[in-house]
Amino acid sequence: MSHHLSGPSLRSPRGDARLDLTDLFAFPASDASGRTVLIMNVNPYAPTRAAEFHPDAVYRINIDNDGDNRADVAYSFVFSAPDPAPGAGTGGQTVTVYRATGGAAQKHEAGGEKLFADVPVAFGDAPDIAEAGGYRLSAGLRSDPFFADLEGIVNNFQWTGRDAMEDANIFGLALEVPDADLGPDPTIGVWARVSLHVDGQLLSVDRGAHPSLTAYFNAEEVKDAYNAGEPADDWEKYREAWTAVLQHAGDYTTQAATETLKLVLPDILRYDRSRPAGYPNGRTLSDDVTSARLTMVSGGKITSDHIPPHTDLLPTFPHLGHPHPVK
Repeated sequence: MSHHLSGPSLRSPRGDARLDLTDLFAFPASDASGRTVLIMNVNPYAPTRAAEFHPDAVYRINIDNDGDNRADVAYSFVFSAPDPAPGAGTGGQTVTVYRATGGAAQKHEAGGEKLFADVPVAFGDAPDIAEAGGYRLSAGLRSDPFFADLEGIVNNFQWTGRDAMEDANIFGLALEVPDADLGPDPTIGVWARVSLHVDGQLLSVDRGAHPSLTAYFNAEEVKDAYNAGEPADDWEKYREAWTAVLQHAGDYTTQAATETLKLVLPDILRYDRSRPAGYPNGRTLSDDVTSARLTMVSGGKITSDHIPPHTDLLPTFPHLGHPHPVK
């Protein structure tokens, strides 16, 4: 899967779907130049497994704008406790968004300038879009844009033609920002993190940028540590183990594996805004990342799962499609 079920044993971190980062996207705004859309999706199979954002979590999109693999700008999203309407099953919840820079951006706590305060979360079909200070925000239930023949992947690549996410929903966090917010260099690095307040501490329970890494590369016993870690430490910690995966699955030489892993380690999505967006240069909602990862892991022996992008994407912000009916 992309980053769905990124805890041990293909479960959500801490067994809580609200904390499960599924995908990260970065691409240019569709209706204005000099603006970038950042999207962080969480909660696979929403709202069945969880009907709200976690009120004790910090959802964050990090930006590295100087190439040192550490956050220079961080957008944090925190949510109120849900206020269920009688008999409705899902009720009111609001989101507040912060922008931190410098040293504050490297701390996992939400802090810095407050961009939005107490914006309603959209749990219905239509996205609620808030605008303030040159920013756009939308948070709520949306269609999952990830597409893959997951049944075929787990059954030794015997393709079924069925998209496992065709009718699935997620909770989307979409933020459109001025490019000037991201730093003067057109190339940035982007990654997402979910942290949770537990017994007076803020614990990182999920993080990632490139799709489908932890499922293919991380052994079960290291997934929690990976989710708690920092991208700046990835090369030192994971290069050797991930090289072994490529050598076993794709018959890579050590040198070829090293060069290939430089594309995804550290686990930061690079996006050169002076070039067209398309994975691995940023990521759009229709990029076939499943086929890209299959090609990488297999050493080119498997190049596609034959599943096309979803057709319900919106042409304008927040771009994520309307949610599917809950079955």
